[in-house]
Order: sequence, then structure tokens, then C-alpha cells
Amino acid sequence: MAKLIELRGVTKSFGRLVAVNNLSFDMGEGEVLGLMGPNGSGKTTAFNLIMGDYRQDAGEIFFRGEEISKYLTHERVKRGIARTYQVPRPFYEMTVAENINVSTVASEVGTAIRTRGYGELGMELAEGVGLSKNISRYPHELTMGDLRRLELAKLLAMEPKIGLLDEIFAGLTLKEIAEISDLIRKKKNEGSDFIIVSHDLRALAPLVDRVVVIQFGGVIAEGVYQEIVNNDKVKEAYFGY
Repeated sequence: MAKLIELRGVTKSFGRLVAVNNLSFDMGEGEVLGLMGPNGSGKTTAFNLIMGDYRQDAGEIFFRGEEISKYLTHERVKRGIARTYQVPRPFYEMTVAENINVSTVASEVGTAIRTRGYGELGMELAEGVGLSKNISRYPHELTMGDLRRLELAKLLAMEPKIGLLDEIFAGLTLKEIAEISDLIRKKKNEGSDFIIVSHDLRALAPLVDRVVVIQFGGVIAEGVYQEIVNNDKVKEAYFGY
């Protein structure tokens, strides 16, 4: 299996705080990877480093075999990396359709706007994530579940080769978690690759092929889901025993 993402000995400090400490893991093409860890373990920092929001102090990050540390965030997006955020970041002055269409600028999908119409493309993507009834609404009118759907639609509009989903289930009802999970499964079956950060272990279980667990910025366990939830180091990290 060809490697899609690979981190080798990546370290990032903020003053005396070492947020990511010699972190190494990889993900193959066609794989959905779960990234778990207690609060403050370095999961979101790892995403920030992959995206180029932060620059690592040491180590290397590879995407499809190419070392990408030299690239700025927008250059990584053009190469096929996209992400959602723990706190949704919509353009509040724009409608749902406009938010989605703006996101296509980063991909070849953007050319479709000129040939098929601005509203048509936004509607197709909104329907795909269950937002068609809210296409003309503004973000402040949406529930948290719909804001998460909008984040996902914006990501999919970029047609990334890999999507980094940061706490995509946070703040959602069980019904909303099930709906978002169904959408991720659908996209997985269509060939999309994801790394999913989530504290909801039950939501991760049916979605991921493999799980990497980090604590204090480094890997403490990796394997299939059932191995991870029965791992003594993972139990100690999460539950203290």
C-alpha cells in the first residue's frame, strides 16, 4: 500500500511546552485513519503541522512521497490536503451555497463554476451533505450539526486527496453523529481518504481501518480499533488505570 501521509520524527514546541514530540506515523492510500489521544495530547497540533499552519522544529512530513515542509498552507491545499476545524469557520456574511462555492477555488472543481453556474454546483454539494434545505441560509441560522455538515461540504468542494477531520462529531446529537458517519462512510466507499480526530470512540469504530493513539505528543499505540481499546497503555492514558 502506497503511503499517502508520513510523519517522521516531527517535533513542535511552544516555549517550554513540547506539543508534538518526535511524532512518527503514516497512512496508506485507501485508508481511513483514526487519531486518538487525551486532551492536550497533540492531535490538533499534528493537523496544524500537516497543513502548514505551524512549521515543525524538527522532523519531516511527506505527502505522496514528497517532503512538503517547504510549502505554505495554500500550496499544500493545491496538492490535495484539506481539513475541518474543531470550531467551525464559515464565512458568516455568506450563505451556505456561497461558502461551498468559495471553497472550490482551491481545486479543479472551480472551473465548473464558469461552465455550469455558481448556484448549481453549490446545490449539488449541499445535497451531498444533507444541507439542501438550508442552501440560502446563513451560518448563524444553522445548528451545530449543520455547521459540521457545512465544514465537511467545504472540504469536499476542494476535492482533496486526503481530508483531515478534527473533532467532526463534537457537540452533536446521536442522530447527527449517525448522519455525519453515514456521509463519511459514503465518501470512503467512493474512494476518499480521511484522518479523523475524535473523542467519540464508538463513532470512530465503524469508520476507521486503523488507529494511532498519541499522548504527550508521541505515539503510544497503533493498530486496528479492537486492539487499541484493549491496549493497557491506552486505558492508562484515558482512564488512569
